[in-house]
Amino acid sequence: MKLKLYVYRMSQPARAILIFCKVNGIEFEEVQISLAKRQQMSPDFKKINPMGQVPAIADGSFNLFESHAILVYLACAFPGVADHWYPADLFRRAKINSVLDWHHSNLRHGASTYVLNTLLAPFLGLQLNPQAAAEAEKLLSSSLSKIESIWLKGNGKFLLGGFQPSIADLSLVCEIMQLELLDENDRSRILGPHKKVLEWIENTKNATRPHFEEVHQVLYRAKKRFQEQRSTGANNTNSSKRLGLPSKM
Repeated sequence: MKLKLYVYRMSQPARAILIFCKVNGIEFEEVQISLAKRQQMSPDFKKINPMGQVPAIADGSFNLFESHAILVYLACAFPGVADHWYPADLFRRAKINSVLDWHHSNLRHGASTYVLNTLLAPFLGLQLNPQAAAEAEKLLSSSLSKIESIWLKGNGKFLLGGFQPSIADLSLVCEIMQLELLDENDRSRILGPHKKVLEWIENTKNATRPHFEEVHQVLYRAKKRFQEQRSTGANNTNSSKRLGLPSKM
C-alpha cells in the first residue's frame, strides 16, 4: 500500500516531511487535513493520530505521528534515501538527534510563539499577547545565535559541519521559513544579524530545489495576503477563511 501523508501545508513540520519525500523519490499520497475545518479532530483522523495534530503518516497498517519520528522512520524504511539525511554512523545520528531534541523547546517554541502573538492569534480566535511575543523573540534570537555558534561550526554548509543536509537541516529551516509571514521590518530585525543562518537557509533551499519552493508556495500566498491586509489595515478574524487559516485553535 502506498504511503499516506496527512498534512496541512501551512504547518512547518508537515512541509519538511513533504519536501523530504519529494527529494528522495518516495511515492506517497498526500491527504490534506484542513485545520480551518477542524478535520484534525475528526474521529477518522484520530485513528491515525489520537493527538489530533498534523503531520502524521500511515504506511500500510503502521501509523506514526510527531514529525521528527516520521523523518527518522522515512530515512530508515525506504531504500534509496541518501545516507547524509540520517547517517548510518551512530555518532552522526546521535548528533542529529541532539539538534532535533534541542529544536522543540528552543527554535520552534520561540518562532511559533512569536508568529502567533504578533500575527496569527486574531485569525485563530485569540488575543495578541505582546508580553508573550517579547519573551518569544528573546528565545528566538537566542536560538538563532546558538545555531550560528554551535550547530553551524565547521567547514560544511550545513548543521554539524555537514557538506550535505540532514533531516535536522530540513526541520529547522522549515521552521524559520514561517517568519516569512511577518512584516518585512520585523523579519529583517530578527534574521538580519544572523548572516550564517541566512546563508544556511539558502543552501538548504538549493539542496532541495525545486521541491522546497513548490511546497512553500502556500506560505508565500499567505504572506502576500497578509501584506495586502496590512496595506488596507484589515486585520480581523473574518479574514481567516481567505487566508486558509483555522478560525480558532
